[in-house]
Amino acid sequence: MKFRVQHKTTYSYSAPVTLCYNMAHLVPRDTDNQRCYNHWVNVTPSPVYQNEGVDYYGNKTFYFSIQEPHQTLTIDVVSYLDVQPTPWGAMVESHALTCGELREILKKAENEEARMASEFVLDSAQIQRSDNLAAFVDELFKDDQPVLKATMALTSKIFNEFTFDPAATDVTTPPEQVLEQKRGVCQDYAQLAIGCLRSVGLAARYMSGYIETLPPPGQERLVGADASHAWFAIFVPDVGWVEFDPTNNLIASDQHIVTGWGRDYADITPLQGVVFEGGDTHSLSVAVDVVRI
Repeated sequence: MKFRVQHKTTYSYSAPVTLCYNMAHLVPRDTDNQRCYNHWVNVTPSPVYQNEGVDYYGNKTFYFSIQEPHQTLTIDVVSYLDVQPTPWGAMVESHALTCGELREILKKAENEEARMASEFVLDSAQIQRSDNLAAFVDELFKDDQPVLKATMALTSKIFNEFTFDPAATDVTTPPEQVLEQKRGVCQDYAQLAIGCLRSVGLAARYMSGYIETLPPPGQERLVGADASHAWFAIFVPDVGWVEFDPTNNLIASDQHIVTGWGRDYADITPLQGVVFEGGDTHSLSVAVDVVRI
């Protein structure tokens, strides 16, 4: 399927900002089943410097600097993508690798693929392993359990036992707190799943991007009403990274659009930067539109 994605971010400041430096992760990367064949980025006011690049994980980055007083900053990104279905759904019931076998592969790390994946077993800035997280999933990830079936069970467990609640958390809420209150949003569900998987010795990474949403039957689609989305991926040798979406209780396929991935949200924050003067009080608005073309 082909998509047009528009992500428009607007900051309004209480007093003029004299200078700002920013980095954005807003242009989708290419993956095995996704190609971003065109995009443009429009920043207002116009930057004195801007540059596109890639980060440590190969995600697309956009750096820019504005060196004139401004009370409003707008970053408007439009991307065109071709997204193909993934083969993962058919593998869940048939893939035989067990959790115990995968733990042993990651522990020995005898090839480059396993060595690169082992980074994602460790703690990261926003996700720390813990006994509580391990206890939450111990029964699912016993040594003799197939990895993909167990991960699908974890995905369903979070979907069924947790309440989607945007008021319950913020971007800094740790997985332990999410587990305790059993409430949160897609970022929390993804980071909770990652924390659980790492706590039982498996490699998992944070996925950031978008998901196509369709209006209820008989209702018109609202322009700009979509949102950024987060899910997770688990490393499986000979398959690669298999993506699961606990917010929607499914395996990611051609309705998931990947912006990038990292150890946690902090690695792939959509927009971050430094402002000088005037930025203490501000309001933020984000409009996202994901449309088939």
